[in-house]
Amino acid sequence: MAVIQANNLLEDHSQLESGPMSSVESGPHGTFVGIYDGHGGPEAARFINEHLFDHIKKFTTENHGMSADVINKAFLATEEDFLNLVKKQWLSKPQIASVGACCLVGIICSGLLYIANAGDSKVVLGRLEKAFKEVKAVQLSSEHNASMESVREELRTLHPDDPQIVVLKHKVWRVKGIIQISRSIGDAYLKKAEFNKEPLLPKFRVPESFEKPILQAEPAISVQKLHPEDQFLIFASDGLWEHLSNQEAVDIVNSCPHSGIARKLVKAALREAAKKREMRYSDLKKIDRGVRRHFHDDITVVVLFLDSHLISRSFWRGPSVSIQAAGGGFS
Repeated sequence: MAVIQANNLLEDHSQLESGPMSSVESGPHGTFVGIYDGHGGPEAARFINEHLFDHIKKFTTENHGMSADVINKAFLATEEDFLNLVKKQWLSKPQIASVGACCLVGIICSGLLYIANAGDSKVVLGRLEKAFKEVKAVQLSSEHNASMESVREELRTLHPDDPQIVVLKHKVWRVKGIIQISRSIGDAYLKKAEFNKEPLLPKFRVPESFEKPILQAEPAISVQKLHPEDQFLIFASDGLWEHLSNQEAVDIVNSCPHSGIARKLVKAALREAAKKREMRYSDLKKIDRGVRRHFHDDITVVVLFLDSHLISRSFWRGPSVSIQAAGGGFS
C-alpha cells in the first residue's frame, strides 16, 4: 500500500481488512480492499473508511454469506448515512454538501472475487498468459467518468429532458458542466435539490432545480472466480492511471520484487507527471503540497498478490489484518 499527497488536505483514504467478513466468527473469512478517492474535501472518503466495511459485515451476517446484493446494500447504506450527516451539518457547514468520494472495493471471499465501483478509480488484474509467457493486464472495474462515451449515453438516457446533463467545457466532458464523475458517495448537492441552494456557495449550485438525483451512488458490481494464472491485483485511485497505462502498471509489478511495489508504482507515475511538465522528478518532489495538485493528484495504490491454493480453500482462516491509510508523501 502506498499514498502520495498532492492537495493541501489529503482527500484519499484506503483500507485493507483480512479476516472475518461478517459479525460472527463462524461466518465467511476473506480479504477486503477499499480505495476512497475524495473530492471537495476529505470528509466523505474518511466517512466511507469508517463505515463501509462495518456495513459489509452487517449485511453479510444478515444474508448468511457474501454476495453482490450485500455489497450494493452496504454502498447505499453508507451513502444514506453520509447524506444524513450532511443534513445535520448543513446550516453550520454548508460546504459539506459539495464533498464526495469515488469508492472502489474488492473482496476475495469463498473463492470468488467481488469488484464494486462508483467513480473512476480502477482495479487491474495481472494474468499469466502461458502460451506467450507474458503477464497481461485485465481491467476488472468499469469507470464512471463523463470522458467515456458510454457514461455520457447512460446519463442522457437517465435524464432525457435535460440537454445540459453533460457539457464539454474547456475540452473536458463534465456532468452539468461541474463534475467529471457520474457515480459517487456524497456530493449531496447533486443528489438532493434541498442542498442545491443557499447557504451553499453559488459556484457549486446547479442553475435549475431537479427532482431525480444527477449522480448515483449505486456501484457497478462484478463477480468472478479467480484462476491459478491470476497473479496479482492493482487497486488505485485515478491519480495513478492518469500517468500509467494498465499494461505499464502490470509490467512494473511483474518485473519487481514484491516488497515496496505499491511505492514503485507511485514513483513511476510521478516520474511520468514530471516528464509531461518537462521537469526533473527530483524537482517535482520539492514542490509544496497544494501547489503539487497542478502537476498530479493524490495517489493511492494497493497491490494484492494472489495465492490460488489459499483462495480455493473456502474455509481457510488466516491471521486477521487491518490496515488503514490516509496520509503522507515519500522521497
